[in-house]
Amino acid sequence: MQVREVMTPQVTTVSPESPLVEIARIMREEDIGAVPVTRNRQLLGMVTDRDIVVRAVCEGHDGLDRTAADVMTPDVRCCGSSDDIDDVLREMGDSQIRRLLVVDGERRLVGIVSLGDLSREAKPKDAGKSLKDISQPAA
Repeated sequence: MQVREVMTPQVTTVSPESPLVEIARIMREEDIGAVPVTRNRQLLGMVTDRDIVVRAVCEGHDGLDRTAADVMTPDVRCCGSSDDIDDVLREMGDSQIRRLLVVDGERRLVGIVSLGDLSREAKPKDAGKSLKDISQPAA
């Protein structure tokens, strides 16, 4: 089975200039913990709720003067829509991540796939192993 069969194709994105307050509102309203940063669908990075806390709030910023570009993770893990879900589950487990952005050959965002998306379709043993791997503390 391929990623395109389980991914979410409609992804809310923000621009690098988007204020953190706006991004936090999007996260609350859509009940999500990560928002890709794009320009013309070109993937530039991702802002997570953890990025906001660790890279803004903990450094003494209130979020009013910070943007996505200030706190985003620029080197995010990605996969392709034709990738096999077993391979993607392994990648998530090995990298200890719960979601991957889905991009085309030009690194344009075409979707997002989460551990939950994959676990609904994967063999229970594979999904359980990936969840265990993801949940391990970083070495």
